Amino acid sequence: MLGSLARWLRLAGFDCEYSGADDRTLARRAEAEGRWLVTRDRGLAAVGPRTLLVRAESLDDQLVEVLRRLELEPPGDLESARCAACNGELATADRAEVVDRVPPYVAATATRFRVCRSCGRIYWPGSHAARIRHRLERVRAALGAEDP
Repeated sequence: MLGSLARWLRLAGFDCEYSGADDRTLARRAEAEGRWLVTRDRGLAAVGPRTLLVRAESLDDQLVEVLRRLELEPPGDLESARCAACNGELATADRAEVVDRVPPYVAATATRFRVCRSCGRIYWPGSHAARIRHRLERVRAALGAEDP
């Protein structure tokens, strides 16, 4: 139910697992790994000791709520981003390593590549990076605007 939030927390550089397991399994796993269990499900929020019930509806508001309540600071850049798909760490890659795995235009024009160490997904600074940075800037501004 919070898949988009998990993806955006990963893009912001936060280690964020996402699973559809049953409530007790999720609570046990979160506790064993020292993680917060973030959910919109009141029943699930009541299962574990470190749970955060998200009340916000929109993605931007959810990001602000979670970051504020867990006292996390969104990054100013995407250097710490994790794989949006699997949460893996990203490693810098040379063009030669990825040229056969990206569209020809990207291979010819992109200046930088990063590859997920877990699933192999490739990232480069395209128009999507600007949109990601813009959303994170909005979230940072909202966090700053709400400080007492």
